Amino acid sequence: MQTDNLLTINDLRVSFPSENGKVDALRGISFSLKKGETLGIVGESGSGKSMTALAIMGLLPTAANLEAGEVLFEGNAGRISNPVSVIGSEIAMIFQEPMTSLNPVFRCGDQVAEAILLHQKTTKELAKLQTLQLFEKVKLPNPERIWHSYPHQLSGGQRQRVMIAMAMSCNPSLLIADEPTSALDVTVQRAILDLFNELENDWGGSTIFISHDLEVVAEVADSVLVMQKGKIVEFGSVAQIFKNPNHPYTQLLLENFKKRTSSSTVNRQLSTANRQPILSISNLQTWFPSKRNFFGKPTEHVKAVDMVNFEVFEGETLGLVGESGSGKTTLGRSILNLINPTSGEVIFQGKNILQQTEKQWISTRKDIQIIFQDPYSSLNPRQPIGLAITEPMQVHGIFTSEKLQRERAVELLETVGLEAGHFWRFPSEFSGGQRQRICIARALALEPKIIICDEAISSLDVTVQTQVLDLLEVLQKKHGLTYIFISHDLSVVRLISDRIAVMKDGKIVEIGPTNEVFSSPKSDYTRQLLEAIPFLDLKN
Repeated sequence: MQTDNLLTINDLRVSFPSENGKVDALRGISFSLKKGETLGIVGESGSGKSMTALAIMGLLPTAANLEAGEVLFEGNAGRISNPVSVIGSEIAMIFQEPMTSLNPVFRCGDQVAEAILLHQKTTKELAKLQTLQLFEKVKLPNPERIWHSYPHQLSGGQRQRVMIAMAMSCNPSLLIADEPTSALDVTVQRAILDLFNELENDWGGSTIFISHDLEVVAEVADSVLVMQKGKIVEFGSVAQIFKNPNHPYTQLLLENFKKRTSSSTVNRQLSTANRQPILSISNLQTWFPSKRNFFGKPTEHVKAVDMVNFEVFEGETLGLVGESGSGKTTLGRSILNLINPTSGEVIFQGKNILQQTEKQWISTRKDIQIIFQDPYSSLNPRQPIGLAITEPMQVHGIFTSEKLQRERAVELLETVGLEAGHFWRFPSEFSGGQRQRICIARALALEPKIIICDEAISSLDVTVQTQVLDLLEVLQKKHGLTYIFISHDLSVVRLISDRIAVMKDGKIVEIGPTNEVFSSPKSDYTRQLLEAIPFLDLKN
């Protein structure tokens, strides 16, 4: 590996104005990255990981105040507020939230091809061919279909893979990956991690890999940088950081990771004997037209949910796993009628809620809430987050006064690890993980009977994941909540679920008690998922 530095950061300081004065986002960040090296950056949500990446790219928010610091790329300094010409061709970034990074009015193929045409001297035909090859390389199914699809027509994991293809399109010298696998299931995550390893071996470029997943960072990185509250608290090799951490914060991260993944903590199995299900799904189908004839009549369909049957019992947590595009999210939204099912029944407390009127649905949605996968697009960017939490209370007539509603909102913010002073801040002032905690607080505001958690903790660091999982368990015991927990993180699903249902191609291929599914999987597909889980050896 070459020893000369590709990137050097010196004393980077960034702050933001606030009602209570200056908030320091980055406090004297300094580090270097060698050519051909992969640097992992870990830390809790809001620690400054993504802000560091944005500073390197010259993409600091307009409200940011750059107080000091320089970014040297191959020895040449570029003003952070005015990006150097290498951005895009020599330095590329995979952003954390693909839905907000992709243009919703352009097809995915055109967006990737546009990046190729912008930075390379080539034709539209060759740009399309290169785009299709990239889609295939990042394991997107049916690249030609993905080319013609708009971002909203793809799953979260598929959108992220489009972003990865776009970033790779110009063979950059430096690739900054901000949580590139957080939205991906374990099998696709495995493919992407293998891809990053191939890039390091064949392409010879450097990578900054930002993630809250310690297993992933340990697998792809040569060295690790640990951040807390805008500062670097520890820096060293993977072996040094993960096996012999010196800083108390790094030790806390690893302790929380051990707690989450330790098989000794898994002891959940709710007895369903003589219990009536609170929710029953019967022959549920949700199909989308994929091809129409001359008269506009559908001739072919994508069977996103296909003849799904299962029951959920009161007080139970049912984990729902499967690869990206398997139908997990569509199933969750079909249960709530946010997507109109093609056929089937959803029986809640003895009634088929799919046959309800819109007025009846208002009452039902109070009892069945959902935490969406993408926290940014599910929050109104022009509404303070405190009002986003009180709004559903107003709609459903919870509490008699605005004062009580706001007190409850503050209580919920503190419950999910935020502060009372955050009430009047807007979503753009929070990190991705913090925004997800806001969404969790909003879902809890109505004290529902069932919560569908659609990748509710995928964007959270391991410390906050542990806190939120503990919180969900406490609330479940206190209020008798029932969860349908959708996730690609099998270690989390194993920890929180009484039973697990495995989806593939719109169907349930296996369902059973958690320990049985993990110890003796009946489906070949389930075995493939388990074999793809990254492994972090913390033994000395």
